[in-house]
Amino acid sequence: MDDLYATHDALAVADLVKTRKIGKRELLDATLAGLRTANASLNAITDFYDGALLEKSVAAAGDGPFEGVPFVVKQLMADCAGTPTTVGSRFFAHQPVAAADSAAVACMRRAGLVIVGRSNTSEFGLAPTTEPAFGGATKNPWGPTLSPGGSSGGSAAVVAARALAMAHATDGGGSIRIPAALCGLFGLKPSRGRISMAPLGETLAGAGAQLCVSLSVRDSAALLDALAGGEPGDPYVAPAPEGSFLAATRQRPKRLRVAFMRRPVGGTALDPQLVAAVEATAALLADLGHVVEEASPGYDAEAHGIAFGTVMAANTWTNIQNRANGRVPGPDDLEPVTRLSAEAGRAVTAHDYIRAVQTFHRTGRVLGAFFERYDVLLSPTLGRVSLPLGEVRMDGTLEAYQETLAPMVAFTSVCNATGVPAMSMPLAWSRDGLPIGLHFVARYGAEETLFALAAQLEEARPWRDRRPAGGGRP
Repeated sequence: MDDLYATHDALAVADLVKTRKIGKRELLDATLAGLRTANASLNAITDFYDGALLEKSVAAAGDGPFEGVPFVVKQLMADCAGTPTTVGSRFFAHQPVAAADSAAVACMRRAGLVIVGRSNTSEFGLAPTTEPAFGGATKNPWGPTLSPGGSSGGSAAVVAARALAMAHATDGGGSIRIPAALCGLFGLKPSRGRISMAPLGETLAGAGAQLCVSLSVRDSAALLDALAGGEPGDPYVAPAPEGSFLAATRQRPKRLRVAFMRRPVGGTALDPQLVAAVEATAALLADLGHVVEEASPGYDAEAHGIAFGTVMAANTWTNIQNRANGRVPGPDDLEPVTRLSAEAGRAVTAHDYIRAVQTFHRTGRVLGAFFERYDVLLSPTLGRVSLPLGEVRMDGTLEAYQETLAPMVAFTSVCNATGVPAMSMPLAWSRDGLPIGLHFVARYGAEETLFALAAQLEEARPWRDRRPAGGGRP
């Protein structure tokens, strides 16, 4: 059982269970032991299930495609019955336990996943790193001084360390794709409304989404098959795919029209390593028969940034008020930047908020027109090669936080604002041997296009054997 997840993805592990080559309890016990060992150095799991809670989780798991596969759920945007959802905040550490699973978590259980714990996140998911004051910093298996990114850094760290095959992740501005890029994993943010956020309504004016980070493309596709679909009363429902997302990974993509970017829209020049990674990937795509040319959508990046900040701040204030049930945060209950963001959100007027949402929609129109000409847009996932721990500070000014946030979301957040699907793939490596994520965006509802392309690139430039020194384990 040692190193099982280095050689098997989640679907392969489930197949071992289904064919009785591995017992469910044997798999569960071995995985939990490995997770605890990895967590001693990574600090990626905030809560391990044990006793009656673990047994309920085992009993709730169905016989779906991931039968018996252990899994962790991020402490943000998803409730698990019987446990609190802390959103990475000291203020909500003693929140009442959830009475029921959120819709997506219920689907995870029906798919066969055995939820064994909750993974670390930045407070309210605001930071593109995972270093909350409550719970402490998660380390990247690729280096003890490096951040795994955020806000899904806890999930990404344990998968990168090969302690799990995949783990739940959420994405409000890049929080699936940022840690996927920094940890050498596959991460896809689905289209708006592809997975229900119930019992929540919309999140961040429709910018929020969830799925996972994974070692293989097909695991993410199969999980999306299991989670996709709406709940009664959902504000958005993405158009149904032509087939299954897993089936898309088994098909060669059609000849795609691919645009690539060497710098962010309205942004400055990038590190030459990132430019080289884009150029090499563009050349690979051309070799695979796709039509590739340099082009970028002409949206107003400054207006988008202002609008995104407005929506994020207003939601931070409102979410704190909704969850607090009348409690008032004390001076040490929230991180300084979270408090400053909430205070800024409190001052947002209805006029400000509506204008911000209208900016989201205008930007979506620009991207919609762009994807009439192109099938896919390629860029780096991030505007930097790596992220040292301690560089994104949540104990300083809002201005300093925004300055360090900007390069982390330069390519990702526009996809959240406009609702289009996007994925990060570890197709290049830095001079220091660190993974570099390449970012692929498609038109709204076109996850099948991305999965077919991802499977083709995974075959052409595999990454499963590229792993942290020592397996990222202590």
